[in-house]
Amino acid sequence: MSFFKKIFNKEKKETLDKGLEKTKSSFFDKLNKAVAGKSKVDDDVLDNLEEVLVSSDVGVTTTLKIIDRIEARVAQDKYVGTSELNAILREEIAGLLSEIDSGNESQFTIPKHETGPHVIMVVGVNGVGKTTTIGKLAHQFSKAGHKVVLGAADTFRAAAIDQLQVWADRTGVPIVKQEMGSDPASVAFDTLESGVNQNADVIIIDTAGRLHNKINLMNELTKVKRVMQKVIPDAPHDVLLVLDGSTGQNAFEQAKQFTAATEVTSLAVTKLDGTAKGGVVIGISDQFQIPVKYIGVGEGIEDLQVFNKFEFVDSFFK
Repeated sequence: MSFFKKIFNKEKKETLDKGLEKTKSSFFDKLNKAVAGKSKVDDDVLDNLEEVLVSSDVGVTTTLKIIDRIEARVAQDKYVGTSELNAILREEIAGLLSEIDSGNESQFTIPKHETGPHVIMVVGVNGVGKTTTIGKLAHQFSKAGHKVVLGAADTFRAAAIDQLQVWADRTGVPIVKQEMGSDPASVAFDTLESGVNQNADVIIIDTAGRLHNKINLMNELTKVKRVMQKVIPDAPHDVLLVLDGSTGQNAFEQAKQFTAATEVTSLAVTKLDGTAKGGVVIGISDQFQIPVKYIGVGEGIEDLQVFNKFEFVDSFFK
């Protein structure tokens, strides 16, 4: 099928294959048990498949969509053998993901804006890999020839500021920061002014990752946005929510909380290499209809990849 004609370079594809190995092994172990002793895809097999998908963190809503699609195929073809189930699953999951607009899947590109640099505001709870994702993004954008400026607007944790400084030093990217406890909006304002003055191509703003009070979170993010717009009227251009793929269903809950608190425009799903819960990418993509832009498939600085849904499915079913 045309779904699988878009290919990464060999090295990145191998990293993706390796990063999804635990998810793939777990999923197919469950799938093989689900169809053991069966030659035909019948109601029992579909019930078992539903359980496999849900337990693989694809999510109930998305699982039911996939099952409905396979039921329709079975009804149309009259007889579908269990030996064909792998190929059918692959096609239907790829079809589901292909219905979601994920923008440019080929490289780390920066849209041009008449008003100034491209501004990315990064949100997510503490511990999901937010700062690491920002550092890896800074590296990838710099490698692609873009001038990057970082803003340490997570001022509630000294560790967050220090961690971002480490990544700024590692990637050779300038950082704007203030003392712990400073006003996050003030840091964001200073970062955008600095980025404009330096003729930056992209500005990445870190934000605090507290979820204990959704109203406070909403107010804080709204204030940061409002203050940024005093410098660049249409900022931020992208609100990137970072989710820890290894938390499975908890990642769904975090996505619900943040999409309720602010307008999230893209997602990054991290730590997929250390978990068997990679199916969460499929469910989150489908359920929230927000494009997954990046996935983390390893600890190396190059192991944050632009998410390509065709390659993801290819690696998942390889």
